[in-house]
Amino acid sequence: MDTKTPALPIAEMICFSLYSATHAMQHAYKPLLEALGLTYPQYLVLVALWAENGQTVGQLGQALQLESNTLTPLLKRMQAQGLVLRARDTKDERQVRVRLTEAGREMQSRAAAIPGCILERSGMTLAALMALRDQVNGLRDQLRAG
Repeated sequence: MDTKTPALPIAEMICFSLYSATHAMQHAYKPLLEALGLTYPQYLVLVALWAENGQTVGQLGQALQLESNTLTPLLKRMQAQGLVLRARDTKDERQVRVRLTEAGREMQSRAAAIPGCILERSGMTLAALMALRDQVNGLRDQLRAG
């Protein structure tokens, strides 16, 4: 008995839909972030630090779902740009804390319009976009748990 499932056309594959939507989302962000001199990963780091400044590299990695070997070079570049400071934690020198500089804090007001631009570009209502986010997050969590 042949238990192979027939191959789906690429347009019917959920993995391709998510993959291509990710590329389209990053393409929508690109001109908005370029105007600020930021990449998408740098923007995500800033968003995380605007919510809670002074996180450890491990906390940022967990929030952004990035490994420290990916995050550390990114943070070094952001420090060179004057957006963040990295320093050993005074209570636990194994930990590196990341804090916003004044320029990093000021970037928040410069980037304030970005979420609204993305909402408008999506053509969806805020409620529909949040429901989609929740579905995608549920799928992600289920796939990781499996």
